[in-house]
Amino acid sequence: MDDELVLEEEAERRPLPQGVVDIDHALTEIERELDLLLNITPVNAAEAWADFERSGFSTVPRLQSRPLDFDPDLLRRRLYALEIETVEDAALTNLFRAKRSEIARQITLLEDRDTSRFVHESQQLFGDVSEPLVTDAVRLLDTIPVRSPDDERVTATAFAEVAQRELDHYRDAYPGFNGELEIRSDVSDLMVSHGRFLIPAAAAFRRKRVEPLIQHEIGTHVLTYFNGSAQPLKLLTVGLPDYDETQEGLAVLAEFVTGGLDPQRMRLLAARVVAVKRVLEGAEFLDLFNELHERYSFARRVAWGTAIRVARSGGLTKDVIYLRGISRVLEFVAERKTIEPLLVGKLSLDDVPLVEELMERGVLRRAWMRPRWSQGADAERRLQRAFDGLDVHELVREVVAA
Repeated sequence: MDDELVLEEEAERRPLPQGVVDIDHALTEIERELDLLLNITPVNAAEAWADFERSGFSTVPRLQSRPLDFDPDLLRRRLYALEIETVEDAALTNLFRAKRSEIARQITLLEDRDTSRFVHESQQLFGDVSEPLVTDAVRLLDTIPVRSPDDERVTATAFAEVAQRELDHYRDAYPGFNGELEIRSDVSDLMVSHGRFLIPAAAAFRRKRVEPLIQHEIGTHVLTYFNGSAQPLKLLTVGLPDYDETQEGLAVLAEFVTGGLDPQRMRLLAARVVAVKRVLEGAEFLDLFNELHERYSFARRVAWGTAIRVARSGGLTKDVIYLRGISRVLEFVAERKTIEPLLVGKLSLDDVPLVEELMERGVLRRAWMRPRWSQGADAERRLQRAFDGLDVHELVREVVAA
């Protein structure tokens, strides 16, 4: 950002009242402590896959949840001790109350891991699976041709080397950026936990998917974390209420803009929706695995990965947000012709008007860092195509034609 523009924005900024700052920081710290994403991730997925493979794909895997390193009752007590009613700004009061309710549901979700209650708590957090969304997902599964990936695989170490170069790019371009990565044996999927990029040690990645995955994780999730950290409202680092869907939609858009969103990736996102729907209908792990492998022709390892994401802890419905998220983000960018508000931090589309109002009032500033995936002639051309208007089926046709 231009130095004169920075000085101008700093001069126009209005500091938040101390009471607002205290509640914002307290809510942010409580969410950091419960670390939802890491705590719903099994610690033994690699071993469970090996056991499942040895059984001839016939036994239900035993997944281990990591012990919680916080006392749910104490965390809840701190949460409801916050005097949100003393905040005079009505918009921020409503925001804080919504965030408090979301955190309370997250605490209950983690308490209910591996019980029949878990799936219902998950629905409360991530919403229902609408029939139109399921219809879209089934249509994608039925119309996108099944193809076995023909590109070679790279190890977690090789993937991490490319990811480190991406982090170094942002570190060089934006002094003060300190994003890091870690290869870990206790995670089964790529994830960003509070700005730190975690890579599963046992994973292997299709070479053609390396760049889009890095733009998904670092260029979106890590970048918006640090953009949020540059704001006075620190909740933008851990996420405003219901931010997940918009984050994942923006991250899938990043894959498209960088030229790496292939049809098989869209089939996978569609399969996640169908799997969640089946779990809500009472399907268990082996039902999901067999349906994904036999009916929808996913390779066993892919069917395993999808089934385990949805069946874990008693039924996690989070995976509906990817297809739902890209659908809604495509609608947003077609209407607004911009991604700017979505870069300020982690927020939902519903909170864009509030964020824009706070920027106009001088409370928030524009995004500190720009994603590399949005730059360059090819990226600008694909982004313009999204601005012109695409739904998920048109997006697939764009990808197939590329």
